[in-house]
Amino acid sequence: MPNEQDILKALENIYAPGGVSLTRAVSGIVISEGKAFVSLTGDPQKSQPWEVARRNAEIAIKAVPGVDAAIVTLTADRAIGSVQTSHKHDHNHDHDHKHAAQPSARHSTATSSKNVRFMIAVASGKGGVGKSTTAANLALGLSAQGWRVGLLDADIYGPSAPRLFGLNKKPAVEAGKLIPLEAYGVKIMSMGFLVDEKTPMVWRGPMVTQALMQMLNEVKWGELDVMVIDMPPGTGDVQLTIAQQAALSGAVIVSTPQDLALIDARRAVAMFQKVETPILGIIENMSYFQCPHCGGRSEIFSHGGARHDAEKLSVPFLGEAPLDMRIRETSDTGHPIVSSEPNSPQAGVYLGLAAKIKTLLETQKRKQAPNIIVG
Repeated sequence: MPNEQDILKALENIYAPGGVSLTRAVSGIVISEGKAFVSLTGDPQKSQPWEVARRNAEIAIKAVPGVDAAIVTLTADRAIGSVQTSHKHDHNHDHDHKHAAQPSARHSTATSSKNVRFMIAVASGKGGVGKSTTAANLALGLSAQGWRVGLLDADIYGPSAPRLFGLNKKPAVEAGKLIPLEAYGVKIMSMGFLVDEKTPMVWRGPMVTQALMQMLNEVKWGELDVMVIDMPPGTGDVQLTIAQQAALSGAVIVSTPQDLALIDARRAVAMFQKVETPILGIIENMSYFQCPHCGGRSEIFSHGGARHDAEKLSVPFLGEAPLDMRIRETSDTGHPIVSSEPNSPQAGVYLGLAAKIKTLLETQKRKQAPNIIVG
């Protein structure tokens, strides 16, 4: 297993803009099972030469014995030479910064604009509303419509895709690019494939957003009709970075019908509208519970709030998904309901939602194509 000293030694003869060793720009190193994640702090006003340095760093790190893949990210924080780094090996530690940082540059490399037809974000204003389960079943529903589908699990701190799809393998590396895993006909990439489930990702925002963009751009996705991005909850820098740089075709907002969740869902709608991302619609998840024994219906989290908000905000209301034990059980076992029980009423809900989203995407005015790299 390579350690932090090995990574720093590999960067000794790589130079940052201004002629200083790149080791002085290292602000974070994480090593996990042959994957090296390195954060560099640079001047955002010199994004082009820093991009060259970043690429040289990746080449050097990939040459370190025991390193299967390297992801080097750029952040803008303090001046070169003032970044404090520790040589103590710690797989889970991202070195401290005194100030919040912003991504310094978009990784704009050779692009094929025809590789992905549509890119949609499945988002929520807060956690715990079933967004990831919804994203997984929507992806499978779109695949059932005959589309080639990819799913990017963008929740670095709490990735759900490995558990939802029953995947515990590590992605292969080919020509320096990661190969997405596949399940039920969907191509999937998640930080959960790269680190152990019990390993906390102790990263600051800039390192997270840059790592996400590289997972998006530097994975061999192949030809896709749609990429579904399972967004982390909230309206922070990760959401803004993806919304601004991924040329989203639209966003789907997931919320429960209770007032607390709807407050945050409205914030999510407002954020996407502010960055001019079309709102494909709102889904009311956990809308009702139907007893499997007596057939009685209970509206545990209230009912109809998402529909009301959609009308008030003048955005489409896509429909309701139930609070159902079979959806929970199949998700927990890695066999989502749409793939494991496609003829069930529960799967029918997601298939109907996916059909609506497909129609909306095909009939809307096309945005600029996303920056997806296919090796």
